[in-house]
Amino acid sequence: MNIDGGCHCGAIAFRAEVEPENAILCHCTDCQTLSGTAFRTVIYLDEARFELLTGRPRIYVKTAESGAKREQAFCPDCGTPLYATSVGPGPRKIGIRLGTVRQRASLKPTVQYWTRSALPWIGGLGSIPKLERQ
Repeated sequence: MNIDGGCHCGAIAFRAEVEPENAILCHCTDCQTLSGTAFRTVIYLDEARFELLTGRPRIYVKTAESGAKREQAFCPDCGTPLYATSVGPGPRKIGIRLGTVRQRASLKPTVQYWTRSALPWIGGLGSIPKLERQ
């Protein structure tokens, strides 16, 4: 599936070719903190299938609980988290943040990771009142 997207301010744009079944949801505390919310949704792909069209992200290296280092790419202008990848030479996998993908509604996560860190109210989202607009 071909996808495209970018950051909130429009300074960075990308396109990629992904397999929809590679979409995941992660509840780890790093993902909670780095996304500023309860979990993060990601689509994984080979680096060769990802292309930056405009802009250049800023990179922050985060060491995970496992000791693995991950490059966290974000827009230096608006701060939008764009993707993460391993540190060092390839071949590398990229994890694009689904919120930055224009076709995100078509990329349903197929698995949830780090559920031991999931916030206890996640399972009860269906019981919270819904409003179509603020």
